[in-house]
Amino acid sequence: MKNTLGTEDAIKRWDQNAEIITANYSENGDLHREVLLNPSLFSLVGDVKQKYILDAGCGEGYLSRIFAKSGATVVAVDYSKKMLEIARNKTPKELNIMYQHGNCEELNFLEDESFDVIVSNMVIQDLENYKEAIKEMYRLLVKGGSFVFSILHPCFVTPICGWEKNKEGEKLHWNVDNYFYEGVYEQNYPQGQTDKVLFFHRTLTSYFNAITEAGFILEGLVEPKPSAEMLKKYPSFEEDFRCSDFIMFKLRK
Repeated sequence: MKNTLGTEDAIKRWDQNAEIITANYSENGDLHREVLLNPSLFSLVGDVKQKYILDAGCGEGYLSRIFAKSGATVVAVDYSKKMLEIARNKTPKELNIMYQHGNCEELNFLEDESFDVIVSNMVIQDLENYKEAIKEMYRLLVKGGSFVFSILHPCFVTPICGWEKNKEGEKLHWNVDNYFYEGVYEQNYPQGQTDKVLFFHRTLTSYFNAITEAGFILEGLVEPKPSAEMLKKYPSFEEDFRCSDFIMFKLRK
């Protein structure tokens, strides 16, 4: 694999596919967000009332709206202008969310130590310069502030991975390959679509080193799995006990 594509290419793909990707979003995001990511994220973030929050890579803005309804003051940035257009159209004016166009690798229009909490939900793997993005989050947080971010689990979601099936289509086990490759790869997203977005794979070691080099302290780590309540609502997520798709970090400045 060759590192021939970067963040600017990723932005173009997200702009091109923004409407398809968000077509089935509810007020809780897509199903994986509702079932797996949101419960863990809200648990790690805690009470947001009267907090200044940065939604770093807000997409169509569902998290920003949830936080604003919970009493937070929210600034939301995304590098996709099309995603921001969708977010603004979905957001009631009374929520007073400040949407801004920006790449999380460099948010120099935002002042140092401006936020109590920064949330970046499924964004860091969309950035070529992830180390710079993590440093930016450190710069923007107040002392003692927290940064919560989720990514595709780098140990299980690699450039070459997927279910091994028998002739009857039964899922036998999850295959993983090319774990130590670090760089860009293409992925059909959402599943079933022919258009491809770009993800940037790194090892868990590389993520940990970037976190500590930025100055953060690791305070929490979660590999989300479905709750009994969610399984009653969405039984198909039973298979998510076999392999972790996501990993979530809570960092302290």
